[in-house]
Amino acid sequence: MKRTGMMHKWLSTVAACVLSFAIAAGGIGLPQTANADAVWDRWQAAEKAVNAGNTAGAIPHWKFLVDYYVSAGDWENAALFCGKLDSYYDQAGQYDDAIRYYELENEYWLKAGKDWGAVKIQRAEQIRTTVDAYMSVTDEEVLRKNAAPASGKLAKFEPEYGLYIGLYSEQDPEMQNYFNRAEKVYGKKHAIYLAYSQVGKDFPKAYAQRAKEAGGALQIAWEPGDGLDSVQDNDYLHKWAREAKASGIPIFLRYASEMNGNWVVWHGDPDKYIEKFRLVHDVMAKEAPNVAMVWSPNDVPAHSMDPYYPGDDYVDWVGVSLYTEPYENGDPNADNMQATSPVERLDELYRTYADRKPIMISETAVSHYAHRAEESFTDWALLNMDRLYKVMPFKYPRLKAITWYNVDLKDRESRNNYLLSANPDMKAAYTQIISNPYYLSEVKNGAKPAGDLGFVKADGSVSFAKKTRINPFVKTPDVSIGKLEYVLNGATVATQTTAPYGIELNAGQVPDGSVLTLNVYNKDGEKTSGKSFPLSSQVSVSINGKDQRYEQPPVIINSSTLAPLRAIFESFGASVSWNAETKTATAKKGPTTVVLSIGDDIAYKNGAPVKLDTPAQLVNGYTMAPARFVGETFGGTVNYDGTSRTVQITASGLQASAQSGKAGDTLRAAQFGLSASADPAVSGGPASPATLGGASPGALQPASSGSASLDASLSASSASSGAALAPHPAAVASSSDAAAALPEQTNNPGTFVSGVISTAAQFAAAFFRTLQAVVSLPA
Repeated sequence: MKRTGMMHKWLSTVAACVLSFAIAAGGIGLPQTANADAVWDRWQAAEKAVNAGNTAGAIPHWKFLVDYYVSAGDWENAALFCGKLDSYYDQAGQYDDAIRYYELENEYWLKAGKDWGAVKIQRAEQIRTTVDAYMSVTDEEVLRKNAAPASGKLAKFEPEYGLYIGLYSEQDPEMQNYFNRAEKVYGKKHAIYLAYSQVGKDFPKAYAQRAKEAGGALQIAWEPGDGLDSVQDNDYLHKWAREAKASGIPIFLRYASEMNGNWVVWHGDPDKYIEKFRLVHDVMAKEAPNVAMVWSPNDVPAHSMDPYYPGDDYVDWVGVSLYTEPYENGDPNADNMQATSPVERLDELYRTYADRKPIMISETAVSHYAHRAEESFTDWALLNMDRLYKVMPFKYPRLKAITWYNVDLKDRESRNNYLLSANPDMKAAYTQIISNPYYLSEVKNGAKPAGDLGFVKADGSVSFAKKTRINPFVKTPDVSIGKLEYVLNGATVATQTTAPYGIELNAGQVPDGSVLTLNVYNKDGEKTSGKSFPLSSQVSVSINGKDQRYEQPPVIINSSTLAPLRAIFESFGASVSWNAETKTATAKKGPTTVVLSIGDDIAYKNGAPVKLDTPAQLVNGYTMAPARFVGETFGGTVNYDGTSRTVQITASGLQASAQSGKAGDTLRAAQFGLSASADPAVSGGPASPATLGGASPGALQPASSGSASLDASLSASSASSGAALAPHPAAVASSSDAAAALPEQTNNPGTFVSGVISTAAQFAAAFFRTLQAVVSLPA
C-alpha cells in the first residue's frame, strides 16, 4: 500500500522552498545583457504592485518575465514566474488561466531537469472542469479494436475487453480468506483474489487453494522485505515456482511493487531491480507457465516509474497502486485531497505502457471514513467509486483489472476506512456496479463480457441497439456535484443529485439526429457547466424472439430501411443465387420463387409483380431489400416494437441458425433495418419529448397494436398492390439459370454457397486523450 504522506511532504517542501533554493543556487539571476535594466524594472514593478496589495497589477510584468526567460532558454526562471501566475489565477477563481500556467510551470521545470512541477499538475487537474459521457454498446468489433494492443496479440490471461474484478478480503470480517463467500457477500464471484507474501516464505498454498475453490485467480504481492539481494537463482526460487505451477490456477505475480517510492526497501537501485525482476520472470517462464508477471509501480512519483521498467519481454501486465482519500493519510491537518479524482492519475502510466501491455490497478480503494477526523465521506466516496469503476475502464479501455483493497485501517497507516461491508451505501453501490456483465468473474485468455457488452465514448461514432446505459464523468473545481440534468432532444428526461450516476435510454427514445445534453449544477443550484453529445440508435431484428446479428447493418434509403436479403432468406431455408450480369437475385423455397434486380422497384413472386417502396440496392457488396418484403416473402409475420426499435419476425420451420440468432458467416452485428417511417417521428408526426424508460404515450406502436400501424411504419409491400404489372420472365424460369452467387458470396457458378465473406466497413480505432502527467498529491 502506498505511503502518500512522506511523498507529499517532500514535494510540498520542495515547492515551498523552490524560490529560495533557486536564488541560493544562482538559478535566479538577472541577464547580463543590454536588456538587464528593462528586466530589472519589471521585477521591481511587480514587487511594488504586490507590496501595495495590487497583485493584479503584477500580472503583466510576470507575463513579460515568463516570455523573456523562455526566449532565453532560462527554464528555471520561466517556471518560477509561471508559479506566481498560476497561484494568482487559482486564488482568483480564473481556473482556465490557472491551468494554463500550472501546465507551463511543470513543462519548464521538466526542461530544467527537475520534477518540481508534479504537484502543480495535480492542482491543475483538481480545478479542471470535465464533462464526458460513455455509452454501452454491443458492437463486438469496435469494442475488441478499442481494447486491443498495438501488436494485436493479447497478453497472458488478457481478456479481449471487459474488466476483471478483484478483491483483497483477508481483513473483511464477512469474507476473510474464504473467497467462495464473495458471491454471497457482494453478489458476484470475483476473478482475482489478492494475497501478500514475503520473499523467503513458502508459496502461499492455502490462498491458492481457496482461490481455486472459488473459481478465481490469485494475485500475489511478493515483497523482498530483506532487499533485492534476497532474490537469488537458487533452489528456493525454483521450488516456489514449481509450487505455483502445481496450484493449477492463473497467478498474477506482482513482484516488488511500488518500487518508485522511497517507502520500500527495494527502491533506489533501478539496475539491480531490473536484474532481479528479470531473474524472477525467467524462472517462472521455465517452471510455472501459469504465472503472469505484473510490474506495478505506485501512481506517485509518476516521473520516476520508467527507470525501473524491466522491458516488454519480461512483463505480462503493468499494474499500479492507486488510492483515493479525503485527507492525506486521513489527517485533517494535512493536505485536503477531496478535489483529487482517481481518473486522471492513471494518465502517465497508461500513456506510457498501455499500447503494448494490459493495465491493472493492482490495489485501490476510496476512503469513506477518516478516523483521525472522525468524519464520514460517504457521498464523496460513492462519487469516486463511480469514477473508478464506471469511468476509468471506459476512458482507458486497456485497463482490464481492478482489485479493491477491502480494509479498515483504523489504527494504522493512513487511518482510512476502505472496508465496503462497514458502510451499507458503499457495499450496495459496489454490488450494483459489478453486477453488470462488463465486470468479469473468470480469468481466461480472451475472456469477454456476456452479450458482447462494452462501453464507448458518446461521440456519435457508434450506434447502440435496443437500449443503452449512459455513464457520465463530471468533475468540477467545486468538488461536490449539486445536480446532474439529462436533456434529450430538448426535454429533461432525468435529474440526479447523488452517485451512482447514469441513465438508461431505449432505442425508441433516440431517433436519428438525437442530442443528449448533460447540465451540471453546484450545491447552490447554479449551472456551472454543460456539454452535448450526439446519440444514434439502430433498428434491430429478432426472429422468433432471438436477436439476430448481421455482417452488414441495415441502411435507410429514401425513408425506407433495407435489410440484408440473403441472411433473412436463408433463415427461412431458402436457397439464394445471383446473376452478376443482370444483377438479379433469385431465391427459392419449395414452390415459391422470388426474383428481384438491383435498382428495380418491382420484385416478382412466382411471376406476380410486387411493388417495392424502395428498389433493392447493393451496399458494401450486400444485396439489401425493404424490410417487410424480406420478412414476409416466405411466410413470416412481421411486427414492430417501438420502444426498442425492433422488427419482430415470427415464423415456423426456420433454420436452427435463425433460432439461435446466428446464421453462419453472414451474421455478426446485432443490427437490422426497417423504414425510417417506423420511428414515431415519422409515423406519428413530430416526435414528442421522450421520457426515461419508454416512449411518450401514443408515439410508439407496440407489437400487439396490429398490422395497421405496422404497415404505416414499414411501408408495406404486397403482391396485390402490383397485380396489374407484367410478370418478370425470370420469375417463371428455373432458378438454376442464375449463374453466380450473390455479390457477398464467393463467385461459384451453379453452386449454392452458404457462407458470406464479410465486407463490412472497418470502424475507426478509438483515440486516447493524452493528458499531462499527474501525481496523486494536491498543491
